[in-house]
Amino acid sequence: MKLWVDVEDIFDYALHCKRPSGIQRVAFELQSALVEIAPDCVEFIRHGKQNDSFVSVPFAHIQALFDDLSAPAHSDSQPTLDGRDRPAADPARHRSLYRRLRSRIFAALPQALRPPVSRLWRGVTDTALAAASLIRTICRRDTWRARGEALPPVVEAHMDDTRQGKPPAVADGDWLLVLGSPWSSPDYAARVAHFCERYGLRFAVLVYDIIPLRRPEWVDFGLRRAFQGWFHSVMPLADAVLAISHATAQDVERYAQETSLRLPGRIGAIPLGTGGGSPPAPLRTHRLPARRSFALIVSTIEIRKNHLLLFRIWRELTETMPLDEIPTLVFAGRVGWLVQDLMQQLKNTNWLNGKIVLVDSPSDAELETLYDDCLFTLYPSFYEGWGLPVTESLAHGAPCISSNRTSLPEAGGDLSVYFDPDRLEDAVRIVREVIENPVALEAWRARVAAEFQPIAWTDSARAIIEHLQKAGNTGVAQPQATVFVPAD
Repeated sequence: MKLWVDVEDIFDYALHCKRPSGIQRVAFELQSALVEIAPDCVEFIRHGKQNDSFVSVPFAHIQALFDDLSAPAHSDSQPTLDGRDRPAADPARHRSLYRRLRSRIFAALPQALRPPVSRLWRGVTDTALAAASLIRTICRRDTWRARGEALPPVVEAHMDDTRQGKPPAVADGDWLLVLGSPWSSPDYAARVAHFCERYGLRFAVLVYDIIPLRRPEWVDFGLRRAFQGWFHSVMPLADAVLAISHATAQDVERYAQETSLRLPGRIGAIPLGTGGGSPPAPLRTHRLPARRSFALIVSTIEIRKNHLLLFRIWRELTETMPLDEIPTLVFAGRVGWLVQDLMQQLKNTNWLNGKIVLVDSPSDAELETLYDDCLFTLYPSFYEGWGLPVTESLAHGAPCISSNRTSLPEAGGDLSVYFDPDRLEDAVRIVREVIENPVALEAWRARVAAEFQPIAWTDSARAIIEHLQKAGNTGVAQPQATVFVPAD
């Protein structure tokens, strides 16, 4: 039995994004582990130029691309429009100059003019920020990719060579395996069905979550349509379906029953590995707070991750506790989608007068430092397929206060403390108790360090192989591709 792993999605992802997200990291770790434990039984393929074709890809190409995506940015410099670097600006200094200028202008105005001038000032500022964002977007190379211009440098070195690969030398009974996120690929189901039928392949897919189907209010409408069409077209083709948690497996099975969607039997939940294969050495940069002075959430800022709850908790703490006893709350991640109201609230309160700070798009080395130096982490998400930041926190010995929803209790086990993300009072109480009892917090930290058992990615890879071997012995027939048209 040989596994042919479809890696087209990582190349497509690199066209649009600068840093790997959770799915890309998990897929790469699983691919690396498969190579480690079964080097003669795993191969990698990309989509060929013909709609129904695949081509072989050396794993070295995937490794190089992932390394490029994971490479740390230069935190002490910022690119200019002409491509040269300049020293990073001091945001605090710029804010101070801005406020002094605004104060002088407003002090010279009559009282009656200050409200309308204030509104005009905010409008001009927002327009200037929007114009700067437009200019940056126009100057990005990938903006013009649809017009046939050059690809981003991170992809340029890997794209052409891999597309020229040879057709895979597959054999009857081999597996086509999907470990990433190919739902943006047009006609994916038809490509898979043709390839599997032509070569007698079995087909397996790993599911991370079905959030676009269960909670479409938390995603972009286009993503919901694309994912729904992909899911309903691809799942009936599968001879085996895997999931990254028992919660996700159960969710998929319930959804299939509700929608009469065909599945090839019970879904196999694989144990998910802990952390990255080779974490970098911690790096302290000027934008990171002092050791043991802060609490931490590592996540893209999006509505589902529920940063708003943490803002409300810290707002409550600032009104009921001495300020010098409240740790700074660090948001580590990029600003995502459907959080305009939250970002405006943070801006209006001056980020709770500095009690909340954003470390935008931290490097892997900065993340190591943040996990090592924080007092504790928080993860108030409403819905997860697994919860990588929870296990990453525990792997670094950092206690985690987490939401009790979906898969998060699986990720945190009995080493995390949980709250209902819909109950602000309970969340405030739990966070305050942890802050006000440093002795108990240190005991909790010692327990995490002593008891947390990381899972090796090779264990995850072995679970995949064992599940596919078992599924291969059942002889499930391969159905034909179906076309699913999502509802508006």
